[in-house]
Amino acid sequence: MTLRFVGMDPNTGGEGSPTVWVEEGSADLILQGEEAEALLKELIGSTQWVPGHATGIPAHERVIRIPARMVPILREACDVAEGNDVR
Repeated sequence: MTLRFVGMDPNTGGEGSPTVWVEEGSADLILQGEEAEALLKELIGSTQWVPGHATGIPAHERVIRIPARMVPILREACDVAEGNDVR
């Protein structure tokens, strides 16, 4: 597995930074972020967002929070994943 680092939270203090990578073989986005607080997870897990789709958060999935200031980094990661890398 080869990961391409795209960026991390520009406001990082040097520990536990939200970070974005692209896995080069699959072009999947890999995200590290703060696990969402209980109230947010409850809202997400109890709402039927798509008719007919099960509610809840499966045990193998996590809800994470990525700061809005990282939107440009996520856009860049999407460009990398789609092969439109501008670097």
